[in-house]
Amino acid sequence: MRVWKLLGLAGLAGVTAGGVVLARNERQRRAYTADDVRARLHERAAAAPEPEAPTPAPAAELTAGRKHRLARLLRRP
Repeated sequence: MRVWKLLGLAGLAGVTAGGVVLARNERQRRAYTADDVRARLHERAAAAPEPEAPTPAPAAELTAGRKHRLARLLRRP
């Protein structure tokens, strides 16, 4: 019975420690002003690579129908 009590206390201590860590992180997150957040977002957006433009599909593949879908499936390697 004593082992179960120790395990329960250890679990309670773990939950408490996790709550403390979450509370500390939340306080740090809320410490940012709106201007700080905006500046960081602009920095991240400027550092992000430009997305590649999608290549247009051939006109034959845009046609709907079972024959075209089947042909596309059969052509795949």
